Amino acid sequence: MTPELGLFAMILALLLAVYQTVAGLLGPWRGHTRLTEAVIPAAITQFLMLAVAFACLVWSFVHNDFSVRMVAAHSNSALPVYYRVAASWGNHEGSMLFWILVLSAWTVAVALLSRSLPRSFASRVLGVLGFISVGSLLFSLVTSNPFLRLQPAPPDGIDLNPLLQDFGLTVHPPMLYLGYVGFSVAFAFACAAMIEGRVDQAWARWARPWTTVAWMFLTVGIALGSWWAYYELGWGGWWAWDPSENSILMPWLLGTALIHSLAVTDKRGLFKSWTLLMAIMSFSFCLLATFMVRSGLLTSVHSFAADPGRGVFVLVFLALVIGGALSLYTWRAPLLRSQAGFDLTSRESFLLFNNILLVIATAVVFGGTIAPLLVDALGLGTISVGAPYFNPTFLVPMLPLLALVSLGLFAHWKRGGLSGSQRKIFGTLALALVLGVAMMLGVYGDRSVLGPLGVMLGLWIVLSSLSDPIDRLRRRLSLPPAVVGMTLAHVGLGVMVVGITTMESRMLEQDVALRPGEQAQLGEYTFRFDGVREAEGPNYDALQATVVVTRDGKPVGTMQPERRAYWVSQQSLAEAARDVSWRRDLLVTLGESLGGESWSLRLQVRPLMRWVWLGAALMALGGLVATLDKRYRKAVAVAREAAATPAAATARAATKIAVQKS
Repeated sequence: MTPELGLFAMILALLLAVYQTVAGLLGPWRGHTRLTEAVIPAAITQFLMLAVAFACLVWSFVHNDFSVRMVAAHSNSALPVYYRVAASWGNHEGSMLFWILVLSAWTVAVALLSRSLPRSFASRVLGVLGFISVGSLLFSLVTSNPFLRLQPAPPDGIDLNPLLQDFGLTVHPPMLYLGYVGFSVAFAFACAAMIEGRVDQAWARWARPWTTVAWMFLTVGIALGSWWAYYELGWGGWWAWDPSENSILMPWLLGTALIHSLAVTDKRGLFKSWTLLMAIMSFSFCLLATFMVRSGLLTSVHSFAADPGRGVFVLVFLALVIGGALSLYTWRAPLLRSQAGFDLTSRESFLLFNNILLVIATAVVFGGTIAPLLVDALGLGTISVGAPYFNPTFLVPMLPLLALVSLGLFAHWKRGGLSGSQRKIFGTLALALVLGVAMMLGVYGDRSVLGPLGVMLGLWIVLSSLSDPIDRLRRRLSLPPAVVGMTLAHVGLGVMVVGITTMESRMLEQDVALRPGEQAQLGEYTFRFDGVREAEGPNYDALQATVVVTRDGKPVGTMQPERRAYWVSQQSLAEAARDVSWRRDLLVTLGESLGGESWSLRLQVRPLMRWVWLGAALMALGGLVATLDKRYRKAVAVAREAAATPAAATARAATKIAVQKS
């Protein structure tokens, strides 16, 4: 009865989500205190019901209950236990339930950690989140029930896709969902602010830490997915412009714009309309990503479903969410004007330019992703859009964006502009130029333009980011977590740019055919093929090659790539061998037998590949550190005092906020 218990828990969660929505939105409107106070218990109970439902699903996978259709389709008794657990979210139905569970977890976090917010505002935030839960639960129960039974039950399951039988796929989806589902909180804050008419600095200040945490998780999720695809799928790099990958990149780009726009709204009360629009669009693109990977429109290893009915349901829900939010935005447009001004060279201007460039980059990715679908829908044939389109067009907004990031770090708020910072600007730029040219020309022999330019821009971001903390330490000033977090995130961006540029411009790759004892030269490395032997894994047989790598006659390491044949699915999969360091990655992939003891192998040398992952880790760490800043919690307490008391308390609150900003 475990599956039935899980289904019953989902139905109860739906009823609780409906109640949460009604109580959260109707209570403040009608002034019903009891309804308003019931929102938090409803949200917590809904989370508990969803946790029970997901636990029942995991139990069914772990205990090989093949009477559950999803377990029979995506698991097998020979599958290791940890992959059975991961299989519960490695399919459409299970991943959707996990998506809803993550949404309810975010809702509970908001309910418990936002008690200092004005009660009516917090209630409306939870009401909006409840509405999203209602739509998601209806979608799961009506079109994607994870607990459907099979009669009679098969003796064993079909097995999990071999590509998903990897550690990266056990941690990548949870991080990804925590990220792009987390943008629902920023969306809910924006909608609550518009419903309440509180489109001032307060809502932006309250939403900033939530948005930053969601962005942090999404950064980690994308990096883990890129890392998995790098070594598992054989796509040969940090990014392949796969349509499903693009659907997650777009919310990240818009979320990055939102974080910086929220900072301006919080600090200066500017960009109010733009910030609200970014909050709406960030989550809208998260829902769009859900639609694209669950509608059957995209062909990708990341896609879950090919059921147009599901796609129509998500599309209708997407229209309701976006349409409702944009209607609120139009309604509150007269309140979004700002009288404050700023100079062209102020920090506000640089953040605005960066926002615009991030939106242009999103449009570039969206256009390339959606173009094949539009061409096919119009009956104009089929086209494929890949790296030849994305690589050059994405650089168009990215190159000026990277330069503006460095300049913006030196700019002052309001009317200070870049006055007094020219020496630091030109000093860091000159040092970055010297180091970039020396690195690419001297170390790697790169005589192109884009290679040294990209490395120089990355190094300039690193040096510019460190300028303010170093100056603060010299003057013996404190380094608040917000400053440390910002520095780490921008340093991470610079490190990633250096790694990507170097890897893309100086990567070496070669396909060779070797017999035992033969060797091939690639760059400064020699690869000697010592033959192939049979090996056995927990649920597969493998042919394992041995390749000895040397450099200038000195041993570097022994690599053992495999070709695996999975027992149940009978699918064959190449597992690349890697030898990694901070200087370079070596990859060897075993191909097919060519007869006569000859085998095909793909050899790759990728310089500074680890720097890409290091940069992503630093960016995520920066986001985490920034959320620890106590000024966020103090500002919330002050706002609660201002909302709860008359004019005298409001004046005191304004004084406190002014002191915090100074």
